[in-house]
Amino acid sequence: MLLTDDLMTMGRRGLVVGGAATLGALATEALEAEVNAATLRGRLPRRVDVVVVGAGIAGLVAAERIARRGRSVLVVEARTRVGGRVLHHDLRTGGRVEAGGAFIGPTQDHIRALADDLGVRTFKEHVAGKNVYVSSNPLLGRQEFTGTVPPDPTILLDAALALTRLNSMAAEVPVDAPWAHPKAAEWDRTTLGAWLRSNTLNSRGIDNLIKSWTHPGFGADPDQLSLLYVLHYIACSGNERTTGTFERNSDTVGGAQESRFVGGSQRIPLGLARRLGDRVALGAAVRRIEHRGGRVVVHTRRGPVSARRVIVAAAPKQVLDINFHGALPAGRRALLAGMQMGRLMKCDAVYEKPFWRDAGLSGFGIADTGAVRVAFDNHVTSTGHGILLAFVGGSTWRQYGTLSRAERRRAVLEGFASMFGDQALRPIEYTEHDWTHERWTRGGPVAFCPPGVLATHGRHLRRPSGRIHWAGTETSTYWTGYMDGAVRSGKRAALEVLEKL
Repeated sequence: MLLTDDLMTMGRRGLVVGGAATLGALATEALEAEVNAATLRGRLPRRVDVVVVGAGIAGLVAAERIARRGRSVLVVEARTRVGGRVLHHDLRTGGRVEAGGAFIGPTQDHIRALADDLGVRTFKEHVAGKNVYVSSNPLLGRQEFTGTVPPDPTILLDAALALTRLNSMAAEVPVDAPWAHPKAAEWDRTTLGAWLRSNTLNSRGIDNLIKSWTHPGFGADPDQLSLLYVLHYIACSGNERTTGTFERNSDTVGGAQESRFVGGSQRIPLGLARRLGDRVALGAAVRRIEHRGGRVVVHTRRGPVSARRVIVAAAPKQVLDINFHGALPAGRRALLAGMQMGRLMKCDAVYEKPFWRDAGLSGFGIADTGAVRVAFDNHVTSTGHGILLAFVGGSTWRQYGTLSRAERRRAVLEGFASMFGDQALRPIEYTEHDWTHERWTRGGPVAFCPPGVLATHGRHLRRPSGRIHWAGTETSTYWTGYMDGAVRSGKRAALEVLEKL
């Protein structure tokens, strides 16, 4: 009787969540049409209190807070959509997946509160079953396991010791000023890869394992990342009451990949844009920003707008494309020039059903070679289809991102097959999104710091430049690189501006 009750409860929950997802998708389509209609037409106002550059989550949060206080505000966005690095993709076979930022987890309180306010629900990632590890070592081959670290005896001890030390070092790093740590310069001179080689026995094995974190998380390899930057990134994976840890950043259960948004994460920026209405202007790329007569003039493709204050919430590399007429301090320019956008694409294969679950597998897999270094069960609740997601980033992107779509599709499906069986070779749909091809982002998922940037120029990260203020997930003190960091940065920038007005 208990088993029957459990199955009935699961069935009811599936119907409720699936129905909510369908309604969410339909509502999002209507909302997207409404937002586009309101923001792609009409002349821009000549004067406002604040101009916000960038209609990602950070910029929209800042604008909504400023508007709520009765100040006039205009968001100008180069793209013909809102969301920035948050973007959904509608599948031909039904349902919606995220082409960009997707996940939410514990201690990400600001994005959760915003989603609740907008009526956007979450659902848990599928984790039931065993994970898969595929090793190039013929003595190990393919293994099934539970937990976080694969059962590779050549790296188990190294992994445990390295993660313990990284957590310990990160706990010392001030989230608001990592450059102030006594060892900041020393840590910033080396890379995560070099540190691992100096502190592990099987450095090649641990390097291969850590790439399953750095490729999707940064779009980069361990040898590209400043150790200080990585320690700060780990320290940011918490909140004011909870110390950040590697596990919270990397894990699914209890970690940053624990849940997703019903109907797709782009519902959040779309909801904010709807509230703002014609205070969002799409197709308005910013060419020049200049201080003039106690105000700031923002020159866009759709015309100039004069403001008392400006918030720039664009991807770091895009900021360098704007002519600031000498108003950008040398330290700020050096910081932006030093930060690098990661290289990342997301590849999804859709199947009639999640066949791996019938085999007792979770859909999560790690491999030390091939196109699929890490895989997730990327199901959507509105269909019965199974979806496998691969992050192709860093050196894996350099190897496979330059192939033809057909060649890359074959390599990705072979990677899935090595983890979950030959059924993975026969999807009913395949889709991919390469963030290096996005003109107004030019990479993803985050702008990272290589050695020699954060300790030297990091203090300019949030420091206003005259009447220009800075937002964006990279400027957040918690959950930098994530949607929660974007929300936090928008709130902080709005508060700075409101105090000056």
